[in-house]
Amino acid sequence: MPHKFVIIQTTCVSGKEAKNIINALLKKRLIACANMVSGIESKFWWHGRIDRAKEFVVIMKAKDRDFSAIEKEITRLHSYEVPEIIAIPIVAGSKRYLKWIEEETH
Repeated sequence: MPHKFVIIQTTCVSGKEAKNIINALLKKRLIACANMVSGIESKFWWHGRIDRAKEFVVIMKAKDRDFSAIEKEITRLHSYEVPEIIAIPIVAGSKRYLKWIEEETH
């Protein structure tokens, strides 16, 4: 059974990029809200070696049916060659909060 709501996560190189992505998605009503977390140090494999970067994590709440549109918009605005864009199903939540996500996204 598919879940109706998801948490979508991406990482960005700067706060400016993160805010730009968040604002674009909010204006299009694709997400109900987003949290931006700074001060993250990421380590990862890139082009055959271990690399690292200081990043901003963006955590967004949305309807699962909007994932494709959200992915397209993040990809369009993102500076990374391969940005992290993952969706995690919300399997349970406050009825009032989930109703709010429903009402704030189109």
